[in-house]
Amino acid sequence: MYAEIGLTALFLAFVAAVYALGASIYGGRVHADKWVRSARNAALLTFPLLLLSCGMLVGGLLTGQYQISYVWSVSDPNTPIFYRVTALWGSQAGSILFWSLLMSLFSTGALLLNWNSQRRLMPWVIAYTMATLAFFLSLSLFFENPFERYWIMPGNEVVQTALIPAGAVAPSASRLAETANGLNPLLRHFGMIIHPPMLYLGFVSFVIPFAFAMAALASGDLSTNWIKATRRWALVAWLFLSLGLILGGRWAYDVLGWGGYWGWDPVENAAFLPWLIGTAFLHSVMIQEKRGMLKTWNMFLVIGTFSAVIFGTFATRSGLID
Repeated sequence: MYAEIGLTALFLAFVAAVYALGASIYGGRVHADKWVRSARNAALLTFPLLLLSCGMLVGGLLTGQYQISYVWSVSDPNTPIFYRVTALWGSQAGSILFWSLLMSLFSTGALLLNWNSQRRLMPWVIAYTMATLAFFLSLSLFFENPFERYWIMPGNEVVQTALIPAGAVAPSASRLAETANGLNPLLRHFGMIIHPPMLYLGFVSFVIPFAFAMAALASGDLSTNWIKATRRWALVAWLFLSLGLILGGRWAYDVLGWGGYWGWDPVENAAFLPWLIGTAFLHSVMIQEKRGMLKTWNMFLVIGTFSAVIFGTFATRSGLID
């Protein structure tokens, strides 16, 4: 039940994001408000759907649904309750799903807070946020599906798939529980509870300034409207990233082999680059607001920050950097 409901909610969220992307672009091009409103409603729908999907995965972790391959790989019957919850972001498939949940949450907040004041930018804000969300949801659906399950085929071959193969039967629940991997020992640390969510919140928050900047370019509104709408988002992102980096640096001193602050793992280094560019953006944007200068430079900075976020996420989560 957990896998079926979670996978269905994940698929529906992907459909809603793709529809919102298409409807917002069409509505923005032909200036059809009904299409933009429809896109907005679809975009808002992604958050409750992904909340349900993540809830099902967490429920599977808490109740020991070891037929779900992700649950089997990151938990076992001896894993403490709070580490079972943190196992949601303890491996690649869960991390991508958690990223998508936060992305939908921040997109919802940006749409609700700016819908009336930034109507001209809204079609393109929806388009860019939903394009980003749809990309990560496609990774969850087609490449790193957290709801894949183990099945035994008629020839006793064990397969791992999100769908139910013809003639397959479920493995023994007790056998799966006995052989479950459990969470990586290096991740059984208090920092696991706070550190990854802080980094993800910082990463996702920077998507909102990027979306508004691209919306300003697409709509031709190159005034300071997009900056007024996103300055607080950029500050929130910077604060979350700062906290995440500090916690990660402290955590690195407690784990043998991580080498302390200057020997950070790739995740920390990947977070440091957008933090640097984001710091420059926060300072530079004040000059544009006060003196009307550095408009092009600020566009480059916000695009650079977003690019660093995506590259860092890809480099660390794709296995390109170990």
